[in-house]
Amino acid sequence: MRRVTQGALALLLAAGVTGTAVSAVQAVQTGAPAQAGDVAVELKKIRGLTVEEKTSNLPGYRWFWLKYKQPVDHRRPNGQWFEQRIMLQHKAESRPMVLYTSGYHTPETMFRSEPTALVDGNQVSVEYRYFSPSRPVPTDWKKDTIWQAATDEHRIIRELKRIYKAKWISTGASKGGMTAVYHKRFYPRDVDGSVVYVAPNNVNDREDSAYDRFFASVGSDAKCRAQLKDVAREFLKRRPAMLKRFEADAAKNGWTFKYLRSMDRAFENSVMDYEWGFWQYKLQSDCGTVPAVKASDDELYKSLDEIAGLSFYTDQGLDPYLPYYYQAGYELGAPNPKFKHLRPYLRYESTYNNARAYLPSSIPVKWDGGKAMRDIDKWVRTKGTGLMFIYGANDPWRAEPFRLGKGSRDSYYYVAPGMNHSGRLIDKLPAEHKSKAIADLLRWANVSSTARTRSTVPSDAVDPLQLERPKL
Repeated sequence: MRRVTQGALALLLAAGVTGTAVSAVQAVQTGAPAQAGDVAVELKKIRGLTVEEKTSNLPGYRWFWLKYKQPVDHRRPNGQWFEQRIMLQHKAESRPMVLYTSGYHTPETMFRSEPTALVDGNQVSVEYRYFSPSRPVPTDWKKDTIWQAATDEHRIIRELKRIYKAKWISTGASKGGMTAVYHKRFYPRDVDGSVVYVAPNNVNDREDSAYDRFFASVGSDAKCRAQLKDVAREFLKRRPAMLKRFEADAAKNGWTFKYLRSMDRAFENSVMDYEWGFWQYKLQSDCGTVPAVKASDDELYKSLDEIAGLSFYTDQGLDPYLPYYYQAGYELGAPNPKFKHLRPYLRYESTYNNARAYLPSSIPVKWDGGKAMRDIDKWVRTKGTGLMFIYGANDPWRAEPFRLGKGSRDSYYYVAPGMNHSGRLIDKLPAEHKSKAIADLLRWANVSSTARTRSTVPSDAVDPLQLERPKL
């Protein structure tokens, strides 16, 4: 392995990597054994943890890929087990730790979430159970539950706190934000504060009129809303032309349609995602990019693919997200806007956002009647402490948000004007709210406010949702 140059050591020192950390970097890159007390040595002492250090591309950080042995069923810890994948970005044992929960796969590149950048801390990113490769074989899908996942995170935190004894903050966006809330509901003392981005709260899965009201009023441009609806109808009116292009792309990319049973169903689900996808990923300032109803078939198809993502409803698109759809069918529920303007042209309306339709018949699922979500919602409103909820004003997932109640303590709710489904929204809050949010986060993390400008988010903070594009 190549040696560290004097210039590289200077860069590490400038970035704040000192003492044993520099010695450890030298040891890793020269092939010498790590010194006693080095974080790599300490990590390897944790029972059930496999440690691999990789080359870091973030100055001041070391990068570890970890695998931790977890029980499939935490109520029966001596039964089947699996290895859960974890990404650790180590800065210093004395710095705060940020637990990033994606709710899906863990991103496979180094990044600093907004809270991590603000507290200048370590970060550990946990892959959600049952997302490959963190999946037991054979797979007992009944153990893909929010409590089992929360207990995964609890065990990881318990072990890592042997090394990282400073304050802990949890964060996540979308399903990752939901995951952070669920973990805190069951293990409220594990972390000192939670920054939760764009997390939906589907308390009553049988009543989704909030989404219809959202799409009737989102933004301030009625012409934009009308244009999106008209174009979505036009896709369906030109179904043969759209399917011809979809078929060509499927042949080129090897896409198949066993889950939804036909390309036509996949196409229709994508069309029903068009209006939702625009407001989730775009801004109102992007309304000018929406094609005219009289645009060519090629222009319309390109817009549908760009915004809704035609590949998502193929087998290849759905397969990585089977654990999510199982959870949606069992505990989480899913939004079901009506999109009545499309009904004259729809053939398979009942399949849209229907978790059962996206799962193979080999994975049975039975809805819990909303029990889990009512429990979480009640806890947030009556006992939730140290919670910060942040939403984009124009994000469809804000239609049914988490709400604070009389029993919520040291908890806050913010909306970023004009913003979408982003995991980097503190920086987009109005100045007064932004300063307050940053101050509360620094207080939770026990980081002096004088150590960082209160109204500034470091420029290297990343929106994790842009590293991969799940539907939620």
